Amino acid sequence: MSVIAPRSPAQWTAYYRLRYEVLRQPWHQPEGSERADDDDAATTTHALLLTPEGHAAAVGRLSPAGPGQGQVRFMAVHPAWQGQGAGRQILEYLEEMGRRQGFTELVLHARQMAVPFYARLGYAVVAPSHTLFGSIPHFLMQRQLD
Repeated sequence: MSVIAPRSPAQWTAYYRLRYEVLRQPWHQPEGSERADDDDAATTTHALLLTPEGHAAAVGRLSPAGPGQGQVRFMAVHPAWQGQGAGRQILEYLEEMGRRQGFTELVLHARQMAVPFYARLGYAVVAPSHTLFGSIPHFLMQRQLD
C-alpha cells in the first residue's frame, strides 16, 4: 500500500469517512464536523493510504501554519490498521510534502494518547494545548525537518 493524494470521488468519500469515524463519531459529533474550511485550499495537502480493496486505512492533512512552518491535522488510522505502520506512512508522506513546500518545521496538536506515537517519530511536546469536546487533552508538538 502506498500513500496518495485523494483525487476521485470514491477516494474523497473514503478519506472523509475515515476522518469522521475515527475523529468525530466516537464523541457524538455531527457528520460534516470532520471537514475544515481550508480543506479545499490549494496550499492544503491531503494524504490517503488505501487498502487493496479501496478502503481508507489512514489519512492526514498538511497546511501552512506560518513562515516556513506547516501544520499536520486530521491524522486518523482505521482501528484494523493501527500498530501496523499506516500512521507512520501518512506522517512520512506529509513530512516529504512539507519539505517540497519549503517548510523547515512541522507542528501539530496531538491527542494525549497519540503523543507517544509522534514522540517516536521525532516530535517534541512544546506545551499543553486545548481540550477537544471537553474530554480530549491535546499537546502542541513540533519537529524540525531536515
